[in-house]
Amino acid sequence: MGREIHDIFVIGGGINGCGIARDAVGRGYSVALAEMNDFASGTSSGATKLIHGGLRYLEHYEFRLVRESLMEREILWAMAPHIIWPLRFVLPYHKGGIRPAWLIRLGLFLYDHLGGRKLLPATSVLDMRRDPAGKPLKALFAKAFEYSDGWVDDARMVVLNARDAADKGATILPRTKVVAARRENGLWHIETTDTVTGRTDSHQARMLVNAAGPWVDHVIRAAFGQNEARHVRLVQGSHIVVKKKFDDPRAYFFQNPDNRIIFAIPYEGDFTLIGTTDRDYTADPKDVRISEEETVYLCNAASEYFKEPVKPEDIVWTYSAVRPLYDDGASKAQEATRDYVLKLEGEGEAAPLLNVFGGKLTTYRRLSEHALEKIGAAIGVKGAPWTAKSHLPGGDFPVKGYEAEVVKLKRRYPFLADPHARRLVRRYGTKAEVLLGDARGIDDLGRLFGGDLYEAEVKYLAEHEWARHGEDVLWRRTKDGLRLSKEQAQSLEEYMAAIPAMAG
Repeated sequence: MGREIHDIFVIGGGINGCGIARDAVGRGYSVALAEMNDFASGTSSGATKLIHGGLRYLEHYEFRLVRESLMEREILWAMAPHIIWPLRFVLPYHKGGIRPAWLIRLGLFLYDHLGGRKLLPATSVLDMRRDPAGKPLKALFAKAFEYSDGWVDDARMVVLNARDAADKGATILPRTKVVAARRENGLWHIETTDTVTGRTDSHQARMLVNAAGPWVDHVIRAAFGQNEARHVRLVQGSHIVVKKKFDDPRAYFFQNPDNRIIFAIPYEGDFTLIGTTDRDYTADPKDVRISEEETVYLCNAASEYFKEPVKPEDIVWTYSAVRPLYDDGASKAQEATRDYVLKLEGEGEAAPLLNVFGGKLTTYRRLSEHALEKIGAAIGVKGAPWTAKSHLPGGDFPVKGYEAEVVKLKRRYPFLADPHARRLVRRYGTKAEVLLGDARGIDDLGRLFGGDLYEAEVKYLAEHEWARHGEDVLWRRTKDGLRLSKEQAQSLEEYMAAIPAMAG
């Protein structure tokens, strides 16, 4: 492998790194990507899982970011309708609330008209005394505004970008840490270590892209020896998952007295997701955990709205991640820009370097396109932008075709229970038939690990999506960790340890 000279070597297997790799290889560049852990094991699986314009960013006058995000919603939905779908949000209001009604109306008017909305329904006003959305809330909230955004299975979006990049010819290296990178004879010479086997390897590339997320400054310092790197503001965001608090399919947007906002979102059928927090973080990103203070904050904030309070003992799962925001000098974490910054070093010279700072799930595709503009200027243009009309693996069906795909799957595999079929289409789209193969009955899917997670699905994830450990399956490729007992999860881990690493 060390003899091949790639056009581009990408460090980082989050949404930005995988998105850039996919876009680049689709244009004809030769690409390699290294991720030191599992894909989406950092920031990209720790978001609120929304494809959204960012209504609250309007308060900080981030009109460019909001407009770009709004325009991306329907593009991404069409690209991956199995893992992205529309979601209506209910924003309760009462007189004397945090923000006046006129300001909310203005923000929602801009939201409706900034971004070329075609398929998503427009904003409306709700009478919460009559609308079902008012049922779980306190009587104080007699009125609400309703608007549209989207939901995404964030970790699956990352893995599918990596999968598509590999299918198009990229060299994808999970669990591979970049330990050194140096310029020599007009090329980057990159040293890597396999974090599982300890094997070392060397690679050569004409250009290096540092998309290491929260570790982007660390990579600049450790791999390149540049000690002055200070570009990223690390902001911790934590979420709690509780048993389902409401039956309505819509999500809630709650305003808090400290001017922050949280969402309460229907999650995985039986749960409610509540988040996020915003606080500066200075420790190692891999060690991030929800604090007691954050837990209390989220419970109290949600309890201001729900009739039935949210208590710490209701929590069934928590997750935290560190957002690598570009450090724009904002005084508060929630005010720091969510926009992205791409910094090209060595333009016009041999072996240029592109550092990627900030960004959000919704804008990853546009970030990738902008990165390719800089890459083209640095090492020569190959191909034209192509991802806007593309499909991620399994997403090659109409944006409103989910129900038809479920019917089609159940027709071919009549032994599947309806919830199982729906989950498979949500995870894999048209690739569900690859997973199920020639199965004629449920026993053909092999061992049942718990819930409706069968051996056939686990093998598919190992062979096609680089899953190696139980947590890769239970918390990133799926969310079956919410349904399996500790004993079942341990049994899966033992099974995963016994099978070879099959993906490639």
